[in-house]
Amino acid sequence: MSDDNTSTPTRDASVVVAVDGKGQAAILSAHFPDHGGEYLFLPGGRREDGETSEQCARRELAEEAGITAEAWSPLGSYAITLASPARVHLFEARQLSLGPQRLTPSEVDFKLTWWPMTEAVQAAAEGRFLLPAGPLALMLAARIGEARAVN
Repeated sequence: MSDDNTSTPTRDASVVVAVDGKGQAAILSAHFPDHGGEYLFLPGGRREDGETSEQCARRELAEEAGITAEAWSPLGSYAITLASPARVHLFEARQLSLGPQRLTPSEVDFKLTWWPMTEAVQAAAEGRFLLPAGPLALMLAARIGEARAVN
């Protein structure tokens, strides 16, 4: 969730739904005093110079959650705001390996937890996520997961 704190986003971002072999999603949480409390969010952040959206997603997942993944699926790309051409790219990551988080000083209180997908989607529906890209990514990944289960 790293950001450059500009009011209008100028760089694309990536957000990742990392799903383990049990169907649980990697969810981060932290206290956001400016927004009144503890919120949930998915690993993600702004793209660095020279990165593709998937490279950004891989980097943010490794830094914020300590997770690497072998299987990646794009979930779509959406405008961040109407005032900017910047887009947020959503991904699902599977076949995960866990390692240490590599948090920046502004991220040191990021806590990683694992949630069953249905509970994560319910938390999104209850407004417990800070930013809208996470809930959208979760709902898209859940829908794809349901389709996989049927086939």
